[in-house]
Amino acid sequence: MQSVTSKVKPIPEGYHSLTPIVTVEGAVKLIDFLKQVFNAQEEEVYKGPDGRVIHAELTIGDSILMLSDANPEFPALPAMINVYTEDVDAAYRRALKAGATSLREPSNQFYGDRTAGVKDAHGNQWWIATHVEDVSQGELEKRMKARQSQ
Repeated sequence: MQSVTSKVKPIPEGYHSLTPIVTVEGAVKLIDFLKQVFNAQEEEVYKGPDGRVIHAELTIGDSILMLSDANPEFPALPAMINVYTEDVDAAYRRALKAGATSLREPSNQFYGDRTAGVKDAHGNQWWIATHVEDVSQGELEKRMKARQSQ
């Protein structure tokens, strides 16, 4: 337990309160995919004697994603993750080139983001977004009502 006078930060430097963990069969392939699509940077990758990834941390933008190969304690589970990027259209094209399948082509959304969706070879859904418009709460509610009445 941390003492009140301790200088150790409860959230380590460079991390946020929420840090996703993705487990897949074939973590090395997912790491390569994330590097190609989101310019992910490897911070650390630990492999077992069999070459499987025990633990990896990648930085995407200002956030850290943890991942590993599945094992009996942590089975492979598909995830759905939203990633903000500078250029959703370019990231979407890179994802398709890297082998992802399209879930939604890039399009502007009523809430001010331009979004696209892809699914990687492991079944994970990556929702890619670029914020293109600041929308007030009042305007957002108006657009939501208009959308629901369609």
